[in-house]
Amino acid sequence: MLPTNHHHELYTCSVVHPQPFHSPIYYHLSCLLPLYSLTMANTDQPTTDSHVAVLAFPFGTHAAPLLAVTRRLASASPSTLFSFFNTSQSNSSLFPSDLPSNIRVHDVADGVPEGYAFSGRPQEAIELFLVAAPESFREAIASAENDAGKKVTCMLTDAFFWFASDMAAEMKATWVAFWTAGPNSLSVHLYTDLIRQSVRVKEVDGCMEETLGFISGMEKIRVKDTPEGVVFGNLDSVFSDTLHKMGLALPRADAVLINSFEELDNTLTNNLKSEFRRYLNIGPLALLSSTSQADALVEDPHGCLAWMKKQRTGSVAYISFGTVMTPPPGELAAIAEGLESSKVPFVWSLKEKNMAQLPKGFFERTREQGIVVPWAPQVELLKHEATGVFVTHCGWNSVLESVSGGVPMICRPFFGDQRLNGRAVEAVWGIGMTIINGVFTREGFGECLDRVLVQDDGKKMKSNAEKLREQAHQAVSERGSSVENFKGLLEAVTSTLN
Repeated sequence: MLPTNHHHELYTCSVVHPQPFHSPIYYHLSCLLPLYSLTMANTDQPTTDSHVAVLAFPFGTHAAPLLAVTRRLASASPSTLFSFFNTSQSNSSLFPSDLPSNIRVHDVADGVPEGYAFSGRPQEAIELFLVAAPESFREAIASAENDAGKKVTCMLTDAFFWFASDMAAEMKATWVAFWTAGPNSLSVHLYTDLIRQSVRVKEVDGCMEETLGFISGMEKIRVKDTPEGVVFGNLDSVFSDTLHKMGLALPRADAVLINSFEELDNTLTNNLKSEFRRYLNIGPLALLSSTSQADALVEDPHGCLAWMKKQRTGSVAYISFGTVMTPPPGELAAIAEGLESSKVPFVWSLKEKNMAQLPKGFFERTREQGIVVPWAPQVELLKHEATGVFVTHCGWNSVLESVSGGVPMICRPFFGDQRLNGRAVEAVWGIGMTIINGVFTREGFGECLDRVLVQDDGKKMKSNAEKLREQAHQAVSERGSSVENFKGLLEAVTSTLN
């Protein structure tokens, strides 16, 4: 098996291939650039000798949002040099042609030894990269400093890179860590030792229904909702060890960034603020601005939005499970049968290779009811007035995009932080429900659709979702919390240590 085609179960649901530069997150952040530039226009921006080393995690959807944040910073502080470090494979598909002059791109080694034969073991390429990463980044940074004639004054890194704490200290630089998932998962990794002590790892099977009430803001999160590698699963893998070390290192960071907004969960926000030197919510990152620039960038090759214009307000089920996981064939059939029997209009984003697994005659029988497409403009669909429910795997980006659109969710999590996100959707924010018994059946899915789209439960979910949508939009408005936090981020990355 070739390493470039191998799918890894990353912490956030994503593929091993780097996200290309035309991704929704990249474009939407670019659309927000004018807002942030206007916000910073009234802020004094002295000429600086700042040199920021940006260290990207090259797998899945991690590198694209980090690059987009870097572009925002580069636009707000044109006198600061940003050196972006990433593997050549990720860089090759990540960068557009219109790169700002104060961003320089550097390749780092991927950690794969010459002639290495991949065994097909899950997370193999990730583990090779992580083992080699500290030395790979050191060498690349030294070369970049020599080329630029400027020492690095700040390290802006994916939060996975716990070793950046020591590297920054050695270079007398600040360290700013970017967590690309949600606040619940960040809390779990921050408190991993406490959770392990409280839950009794050796007896975890009998503790799965217990809650994490000993952590402020996690009172409704259960042990079974936590990601693999915290109290169950392989606790000794390279990836689990990386996340554990990350949780121990992050309190030493000068700032921790997150793709969220403070008002989403005030209790959790306040607790995390108390644990970190600076805890900066700068999201939702994929929240579109209402500019003509944003509208011009919408891709819709399969005509989803034209179809949506013909549907009643709040009537459509949008279904997508991200780029890695697809429900097994039996569940795909149950989804199709549940849709057909419910008569609910639908847009279903499904890989072409999986379409053949749907029941015979399904496409013909539902021709007037819905459409099945290999790709859909998710953000645009989730802000469309016709969308009534999002059927999702609960990857963090998808959850936050649904929150930004005010759309309730039906959750079918698979792994990693998805269970945490699904639990928060249902039990904390009250904006959706987890699929009955955890897997799709025709009857169970039909009942979920009825509850969310028709019953009083669903009306309450919609009301809660609308309140969060308003708060999300307010967070990225001119004086919103995320815009104010961006000012704090700019200060953190452009300041120098004495």
